[in-house]
Amino acid sequence: MCGIVGAIAQREVSEILLQGLKKLEYRGYDSAGMAVVDDKSNCTRVRRLGKVQALADAVDENAVLGGTGIAHTRWATHGEPSEINAHPHVSNSISIVHNGIIENHQPLRELLQQRGYVFYSQTDTEVIAHLVAWELKSAASLREAVQKSVTQLEGAYGMVAMDSNDPSRLVVARSGSPIVIGRGIGENFLASDQLALLNVTRRFMYLEEGDVAEITRRDVFVFDQSGNAVEREVIESNVESDAGNKGKYRHFMQKEIFEQSTALINTMEGRISHDAVITESIGVNAVEILNKVEHVQIIACGTSYNAGMTARYWFESLAGVSCDVEIASEFRYRKFVTRPNSLLITLSQSGETADTLAALRLAKESGYMAAMTVCNVAGSSLVRESDFAFMTRAGTEIGVASTKAFTTQLLALLMLVTAMGKQQKRIDAAKEKEIVEAIVALPAQIETALTFDKEIAALAPDFAEKHHTLFLGRGEFYPIAMEASLKLKEISYIHAEAYAAGELKHGPLALVDADMPVVVVAPGNELLEKLKSNIEEVRARGGLLYVFAEKEAGFNNEAGMKVVNLPKVSEITAPIYYTVPMQLLSYHVALIKGTDVDQPRNLAKAVTVE
Repeated sequence: MCGIVGAIAQREVSEILLQGLKKLEYRGYDSAGMAVVDDKSNCTRVRRLGKVQALADAVDENAVLGGTGIAHTRWATHGEPSEINAHPHVSNSISIVHNGIIENHQPLRELLQQRGYVFYSQTDTEVIAHLVAWELKSAASLREAVQKSVTQLEGAYGMVAMDSNDPSRLVVARSGSPIVIGRGIGENFLASDQLALLNVTRRFMYLEEGDVAEITRRDVFVFDQSGNAVEREVIESNVESDAGNKGKYRHFMQKEIFEQSTALINTMEGRISHDAVITESIGVNAVEILNKVEHVQIIACGTSYNAGMTARYWFESLAGVSCDVEIASEFRYRKFVTRPNSLLITLSQSGETADTLAALRLAKESGYMAAMTVCNVAGSSLVRESDFAFMTRAGTEIGVASTKAFTTQLLALLMLVTAMGKQQKRIDAAKEKEIVEAIVALPAQIETALTFDKEIAALAPDFAEKHHTLFLGRGEFYPIAMEASLKLKEISYIHAEAYAAGELKHGPLALVDADMPVVVVAPGNELLEKLKSNIEEVRARGGLLYVFAEKEAGFNNEAGMKVVNLPKVSEITAPIYYTVPMQLLSYHVALIKGTDVDQPRNLAKAVTVE
């Protein structure tokens, strides 16, 4: 839930480290720091509370010089946000940066204190620094000291060790928290996300679970968790280097909302042909696996969970396959029964979500027929550890509140449902053609939805001074209401809840008054008349209604009810379509509230600890 950058080169690296940290600001953080060693073993460490710019200013003031360095942005888990808790942490000649959580840090702290080490911070990371320093006393090399140290750690870590007495190398270890190595010419780099290194290299090597790597200017030596030397493939990245620029937009979130039509085109590219979904495009052995699936278990967190909840309706209504959806952090800690011929599907934008990854590993030992992931990041842990992966191709998403990652997940899942139904002969050629036509029309329809931006912005002031908002939907639009509720609370800090509209009488109706806006997702489907009854229940109690409806649904602006009339779209893809106006509403409310839209308080983009 924070960022790591490292470099070893013949040139000064402090600016490379700073630029890398700025590319990782989207992850969320509260402090930043770096340590750099020159060829005379002089180590300079600078740490600052707050933004990376504060660190950059301090680096300018302190002349941080050297060709070997590590840097970090921290999101507090152990110890309050403060300069003394910021990384890197040091012990003698050792400097450490670390992502993750060391669960046995307290007994290790007590052991190290008995050995005479003094702790200056409240962090679990400082334990690693002292542990490596201790092991280095008897080890033949820094790598050996790190390898001995990690065997004593319990929990998740992506860590980098630097020894100021030997600036010719960095040592990296990875367990449960991602690390990527960037290969250069006469110089090498590392980071927790390749985005941090796109300015200096396009060639990347991804460490596997349990790997330890020694990085010098010219070479990278990788060892698996058994200590055996191994080779890891170097991959050429085609990610756009300017993905971290806002361009003409005020915020990354706004940019990513408006990128959705292009992202959806990328998601479907090469996967649809002649009115059909190409089953083979879904993944290796997809045809064989989808033929056998009798049940689908979806595991996800946050926005991805809402995507899974939407897909459940599609799996059962279109493909005729039973589907359960569960929050990963709950699934991994309960006793569950694996149904025969069950396909496990994990959903994650980053592919590094800690609870989802842990749930995948648990489920793979529990008799699932196969495990697939729907993910946006190639080379991520979920992609590597699943039997096959269906990439969403949304492009880099910087804003913490997910937008295009959500809609591309929905589209990928709809294509998966279609392929599964076709393989099992529950979706015939005519129905498949209908679905594909709806999918192909979707990007242009999203462009139309975006033209309602100003009309939706005009509604935002009505929400700005409110403390609560209720979102309602029925059927597959209930999880869309859930996602709309999540977006509003994430970026505007307004308390918001979503309910299936039929549940109003079972409790939520007691909350309805003139001080709580009620937002209704109202497409023109078979549940419309039922939804109209729910709307009347709200109106009868003086509630303020904001209805996003199909033009033909018959809603009009009246006292206590404002209506956004949207064009008719296919019922199949309508959940994806109606998501966009909800995103715009949350964005404009947050603008008026003056919150940090791209980096909302207390949240991080990639949740790599539980």
